[in-house]
Amino acid sequence: MTILNENSVNFNKRVKVNFDGGDLTGDAGILLYKEFDHVIGLSHAIEEMVHIKDDVIHRTHQNNDVIMQKIYQNAAGYHADDHAGHLRHDPALTIVLNKSELASQPTMSRLNQHLDTGTMKQFQEVNRTIIDRFHELDAPEILVLDIDSSNSPTYGDQYGSAFNFHYGENGYHPIFMFEGETGDCLKAALRGGSVYTSRQIVAFVGPELKRLRKKYPDIKIIIRGDSGFATPELYKLCEELGIDYVIRLKANQRLQRIAVEFENQITSEIDIHEGYHVYYREFTYKAASWDKSRKVMLKLEKPIDQLFFIPTFVVTTLEDTPEDTVQFYANRGTMENYIKEGKLGFAFGRMSSSEFEINANKLQIAVLAYNLNNGLRRICMPEKMRKHQIQTIRMCLIKIAGKIIRSGRYLTFKLASSSLYKDEFFSTLKRIQQLPVFT
Repeated sequence: MTILNENSVNFNKRVKVNFDGGDLTGDAGILLYKEFDHVIGLSHAIEEMVHIKDDVIHRTHQNNDVIMQKIYQNAAGYHADDHAGHLRHDPALTIVLNKSELASQPTMSRLNQHLDTGTMKQFQEVNRTIIDRFHELDAPEILVLDIDSSNSPTYGDQYGSAFNFHYGENGYHPIFMFEGETGDCLKAALRGGSVYTSRQIVAFVGPELKRLRKKYPDIKIIIRGDSGFATPELYKLCEELGIDYVIRLKANQRLQRIAVEFENQITSEIDIHEGYHVYYREFTYKAASWDKSRKVMLKLEKPIDQLFFIPTFVVTTLEDTPEDTVQFYANRGTMENYIKEGKLGFAFGRMSSSEFEINANKLQIAVLAYNLNNGLRRICMPEKMRKHQIQTIRMCLIKIAGKIIRSGRYLTFKLASSSLYKDEFFSTLKRIQQLPVFT
């Protein structure tokens, strides 16, 4: 006979507390992610495309199931493998993974030890497959590819970690490519902490640019990056593939002289000593390392509290006006928000292993969790929620209390009646179920 441990609270003797609530979960909204996974086929792609070198045949938890557990945990906000112990019997997660209990932290850690460069590339291929399926569900009219690097701080003796003078701390220096219009992460790669921003940029973007150009021969594709990616090898690659680019240039003496010439023309015609002033110019320029001259847009800006103009140089193949081109470049700032979302919401920067390859694979798994959420958010969530960050989405749609009622035929999730987002939940579910299922 089980003795129920029940306690009263002193502030109100009528209130009693026990742990006899039954099959309860605080993450009932993860069902939406499983339903979306069912449509886009993420679990199936992991099973078909990720092959881990592991000689253990008989096991309770298959490797592809453990990978999906990592992705679902990440989406729900449980980024560490240690969280698996607390979630071991969570009804929502066990049901979406079709398990009687989840894999434990030691099981997840054993999987980590089998992740290598090969599995990292396989994860990247899974990501390409998922992005292509997003495009089939929501066909792009233009592809704006934003590239940027970031910092993943490290705090131990981790292979490949180094001090990066730009960020002023030890860490890795990963590189990312996002789709600027949607926020989808097209590709990510972990790099050593001391490498320069543009290190191996052609090798990073080249395969993806060629694939997208072949897949979408009639769509305008533009690559956008800051001055860290101002390399002639990247310009040449884009020109060969018929892909436009908008990339900022670092100011040098020659560019500064050109800017001063334009500035002198302006100051000879009008009084610019008071107020805010901004002017745009276009000119051709050939750096010593370039094989030919290219078009450069110049923005000269004098803020109200400044005595001198601040120049901005952008090299481009676009046919737009200088003002529109520079503004288009400035819009790449949204990518910083995507990276921030990935780091704060999906642990892009959490590199806890001492092994570089394990950390590189953790980044790929985090990217898959990020894209699972990003695709669900922008394709299926109500309009008013499509700009929400993951912290808000978790609060509104994932962190919903529910009780599971088991009968002979059904598993019924009875979700909290007090939830403020019932309509948004069912609206999202309806949109998911209206999508074609990829097989």
